[in-house]
Amino acid sequence: MAAFVSPQSFEAFKQAAGIAGNIFAFGLFVSPIPTFRRIIRNQSTEQFSGIPYVYALLNCLICAWYGCPLISYDNLLVTTVNSVGAVFQLTYIVIYITHADKNKKFKMSGLLLAVFGLFAAIAIGSLLVTDLELRHLIIGFLSCATLISMFASPLSVMNLVIQTRSVEFMPFYLSLSTFLMSTSFLLYGVFNFDPFIYVPNGIGTILGIAQLALYFYYNNQSKQETREPLIESIA
Repeated sequence: MAAFVSPQSFEAFKQAAGIAGNIFAFGLFVSPIPTFRRIIRNQSTEQFSGIPYVYALLNCLICAWYGCPLISYDNLLVTTVNSVGAVFQLTYIVIYITHADKNKKFKMSGLLLAVFGLFAAIAIGSLLVTDLELRHLIIGFLSCATLISMFASPLSVMNLVIQTRSVEFMPFYLSLSTFLMSTSFLLYGVFNFDPFIYVPNGIGTILGIAQLALYFYYNNQSKQETREPLIESIA
């Protein structure tokens, strides 16, 4: 099939997928806003975990670095979207630390410093690698690993949903945005022949589907359970 598609068409498809990914990524970045409004209003982080935002910040920083011309060719859409994402994640982490209890505050502050230290070491270390192809491979594998970690980080929340049989701590729009963004960048990576983009986003697509399935299952189940006591009381 590829033989019948011109390079110009591949480029157009790639750009369209990249733009869609940027749009859906913005939806992903703003989706936690209701959660952080609740944290600010209640002056407490409750059972919400801040670790996914730390993973997301590290991922955004490394992926933004991967997309820049010093590392890879023609991936500026990856750099721009992840740069914006890094600003959002940093803002959320600061809000989380501000309203967390002493133990969580100390833990999150330590993780934040570790993220900046690790990224600085990666960026400086990669520039010391004079072989451009080797530099691309090193940062590519790192970006792939951190992206997979980011997509896998909600697994703990999914486990909480199963244990509590409640979707309260797994916002629907966050799961939906994750699915749409990862699917778009899966296509972007395919059209750009870049396995460091399409492999982790393919995994993200699968996990996004799993989150959505979990959400609808337990959301519908909780609605049924709220109706059952009314039926029993009448009986």
